[in-house]
Amino acid sequence: MLNEEKIKLMTRLSLYEENKGKKDIRLSKYYRSDYVRYQILLTVLCTTIAFIILVALVMMHNTDYIIENALVLDYPGLITYGLTIYALILVIYGLFTFLLSTIQFHLSRKRLGKYFRGLKQLEAICGEEEKAKKDARSGDDDDWEEEEE
Repeated sequence: MLNEEKIKLMTRLSLYEENKGKKDIRLSKYYRSDYVRYQILLTVLCTTIAFIILVALVMMHNTDYIIENALVLDYPGLITYGLTIYALILVIYGLFTFLLSTIQFHLSRKRLGKYFRGLKQLEAICGEEEKAKKDARSGDDDDWEEEEE
């Protein structure tokens, strides 16, 4: 006999495992602070690479101007301006990453809690079924012994 509640629960758990569960289970191996630091580190790395590429592209685009005015350019001022923009971008992206990864971690833990509660329900259902089968088998044995007498 099929248990519809068990089938629905198993389907729901399987769908979660296939979709968001993979990432959530992988994420559950981290402490929140470690996960947030890791995400911020990735953001800093990617932002730095993107900023370097952007500066290189701007310099290539303005190559004629740079060559013509190479002796009169205010290099310390340009470097200060560039580093200020870089720091501002890092702070903005860092805060955004901090908030986003903290929320993501919290939601992941919430989904994992539901998943583990579902697993406990499934275990309880399976335990009840096993107990019923065991009782049915032990009841059959008693009937068998009565027929022999």
